[in-house]
Amino acid sequence: MKVKKILKKVGIALAVLIVVFVVWQFELVNYGMMQLRGQLKVVNQSVPLEEFLSDSTTTAEQKKKVQVILESKKFAFEKLGINFSENYSTIFDQEGKASMFVVTACDPFFFKPRTWKFPFVGKFPYKGYFVREKAVEESNRIKEEEGLDVGLRTAGGWSTLGWFKDPVLSNMLNRSEGDLASLIIHELTHGTLFVKDSVTFNENLASFIGDKGAVLFLEEKYGKDSEEVIGFIASNKDEVLFRTYLLGASQKLDSLYRNMGEIALSEKQTLKDDMIEQIKVDFRQVPFKSKRYMTYFDDFTPNNTFFMSLLRYNSQQDELEAEFRDKYGSDLLAYLEDLKKRFPSL
Repeated sequence: MKVKKILKKVGIALAVLIVVFVVWQFELVNYGMMQLRGQLKVVNQSVPLEEFLSDSTTTAEQKKKVQVILESKKFAFEKLGINFSENYSTIFDQEGKASMFVVTACDPFFFKPRTWKFPFVGKFPYKGYFVREKAVEESNRIKEEEGLDVGLRTAGGWSTLGWFKDPVLSNMLNRSEGDLASLIIHELTHGTLFVKDSVTFNENLASFIGDKGAVLFLEEKYGKDSEEVIGFIASNKDEVLFRTYLLGASQKLDSLYRNMGEIALSEKQTLKDDMIEQIKVDFRQVPFKSKRYMTYFDDFTPNNTFFMSLLRYNSQQDELEAEFRDKYGSDLLAYLEDLKKRFPSL
C-alpha cells in the first residue's frame, strides 16, 4: 500500500510539473506540437523510393535523379566518412509546392541575428514552419513588435538530426545532378556532425562537405575530365563569385553600422538604403556566366537577414578550405573523420 501511495504522489507531482511547464512555455509547446504534426505528415505520406521508381507515373528523368540520390548516399557512406542512416530512402510528393518556410530576423543596423532557443538542440537563428500562413504571421509580428529586419524563404531540404527518417522531397528532383548530390551530402553531414549552438560552423561545414563531396562523386562516376564534372565546377565558380562579392558587401555594411554613431534612426535608414542600392548597382558588374545571378537583384532588395544568411552558410569557406588543404592534404575522408573526433555532436 505504501508503494502505491508513493507512486500516486510521484504521478501527481509529474502531472503538476508537466502542467506548469506547458503554461510557462505555452508558445514553445504550441510551436513544437505544430511542427510535430507537420513533420509526421511528411513522414507518414512518404513512400519508399523503390515504390516511387516502380510507379507508372514516375518519369524517366525522375528515376534518373533518384538513382543519383541512391548513388551519392552510397558514395558518402563508403568514401566520405558520413555516418550510415536510413535517411533519403523514402520520398514525399510536394505536388510542386514548398513544404517548409523559414523565418529569420536581424537587428536593422547591426549584424546580430535574432535567435530562438529549443530544448536539446540549443539556439538557432531561424525558425521553420510547415504552414506558410503561420510563417507570415510570425514574420509580421517580429517586424511590428520587435522592429527587426525580417526574412521569409522556403527550404529546399532539412535534417531532423536523427529524430525522424528524413525523406527525399520531390522538388529536389528538379535540381541538376551535381546540385542534388551536394544537397544530399550536405544534409547527411548534419546527421553526422552537428555541434550545439554553432549553427554558422555547422552550415558552413555542411556546405563545404556537400560541394567537395559532389565533385568527388561526379569524378568517380564520370571521370575527372568529364562534361559533368567540368559543368558542375563551372557552375560553382559563379557561386564563388556571388559569395565573394556579397561577403565583401557585408563587410562594407558592417563597417557602416559600426561607424554610424549617435544619429537619428531616419538618417541611419537612409545611409543603409543608399549603400544597399549601391551594392545592387555594383553587382551588375560581376562577370557571371549564369543568367540566374545576373538578374538576382532585379526584383529583390536585400535586408540584413539576407546578408546574415549568406554569412551563416558561407563566411567560413576560405578557412575550411585552408585547413582541408594544409592539414589534411585535401583528403575529405580524413578531414571529416578527424572533425568527428574533435567536436561533440548532437
